[in-house]
Amino acid sequence: MMNPEIFREYDIRGLAQTDLSDDNVALFARGVGTYYRRFGHTELFVGRDMRISSPRIADILIKGLNETGCSVIDIGMVPTPVLYFSLFHYGIGNGIMITASHNPKEFNGFKIAIDRATIYGSDIQELRSTIEEGRFAVGHGTTQRRDVTNDYVNHVTASLNIHTKPKIAVDTGNGTCGPIFEKILNKLGLRHLMLFKEPDGNFPHHLPDPVVPEHITELIDEVRKGGYACGIGFDGDGDRIGALDEKGKVIWGDVLLAIYAEDLLTRHPGAKVIFEVKCSKGLIERIEELGGVPMMYKTGHSLIKAKMKAENAPLAGEMSGHIFFADRYYGYDDAIYAALRLCEILSRGEKLSSLASRVPKYYSTPELRIDTTDAEKFKIVDAMKSYFMNSYRVIDIDGVRVDFDDGWGLIRPSNTQPVLVLRFEAKSEDRLEEIKKLFFERLAEYKK
Repeated sequence: MMNPEIFREYDIRGLAQTDLSDDNVALFARGVGTYYRRFGHTELFVGRDMRISSPRIADILIKGLNETGCSVIDIGMVPTPVLYFSLFHYGIGNGIMITASHNPKEFNGFKIAIDRATIYGSDIQELRSTIEEGRFAVGHGTTQRRDVTNDYVNHVTASLNIHTKPKIAVDTGNGTCGPIFEKILNKLGLRHLMLFKEPDGNFPHHLPDPVVPEHITELIDEVRKGGYACGIGFDGDGDRIGALDEKGKVIWGDVLLAIYAEDLLTRHPGAKVIFEVKCSKGLIERIEELGGVPMMYKTGHSLIKAKMKAENAPLAGEMSGHIFFADRYYGYDDAIYAALRLCEILSRGEKLSSLASRVPKYYSTPELRIDTTDAEKFKIVDAMKSYFMNSYRVIDIDGVRVDFDDGWGLIRPSNTQPVLVLRFEAKSEDRLEEIKKLFFERLAEYKK
């Protein structure tokens, strides 16, 4: 029986040697193949990241899928967005990506797509139930190998309009993006410095998480030396972007989304821009100032993609660096494409620091995390919601975001861990402390 705790909100992720042992991967393969067959699907793509365990897992996964009657197109080691691209470009909307994103090297997992959409929530639990029931489809699928990278490179570069050639510094963190992104930059003639471009599942330099400043110190140092229009970092499987301005200052995900929105709304006036509950009021104010429609929604890349499709929104993003373009693209999170769109914007000559300065400034905390239990985290959030709704403006689409004229506070249950997630923002540092105090005093009252 597979460890039920690895079946998370958006994906399946656990320790490669135990949770994803050979036997467990074989069990998963027959279960997910049966799941696809239940919906009438018998063809899918399989891609993998650069982790040491990924080739082993891929071989067992493909064999098990074949045994359920599913035919596999093996696209080898690719960034996750290249797998997503394949779902749209080749007319087969199903796929499995073997990856654990930015997690330490001991981990691995699966992102699962059906009908061009990644499954999440109850669908992942339905898959888990299928595996646990053990009644698997039987058949004789085939396997073919296909190199899709050239088609991907041609597609993401075809619609770009780069005026000048900004020089950029890039840190791919020994993840999957190095070779393909360098190929794209060379094709476009963009001058660049590449740090840690060779895929290496041991992550010899740092974990590939570009929105954690401690993991991009070398990139920050290089950009501060001068001469670069920006710094760009990628996570391990290429679906999250981190950015630095020309001075080496971090451009957080909500500010980056506002910069993309400024560019997009000149061509799509009145368009909806979707973002998650941890994003700044400055983003909301900037979108409104530009004539767009800001739409707050739940945290989670699969949830955001579904909302984006339902609202026919051309742009969405998260603090974590998931950026989604349906404008000139397919509407999934692709950090490589997001980086190219940023290069396109910067090629018009304005500095990234100047673009960022137009987003109204708020003082904010980083994401604060409090350990608890899975059962308790929901009880605490419900209690906080009941208290705040009596006297404050509350947004409860994902946890409790208490909105003030000059800031906000958020508490929400993590979708993936037994953790409470908190974040605060205000127009002044003193006010920021006041809002934090309001929340933490209430938490202390609950614990009594």
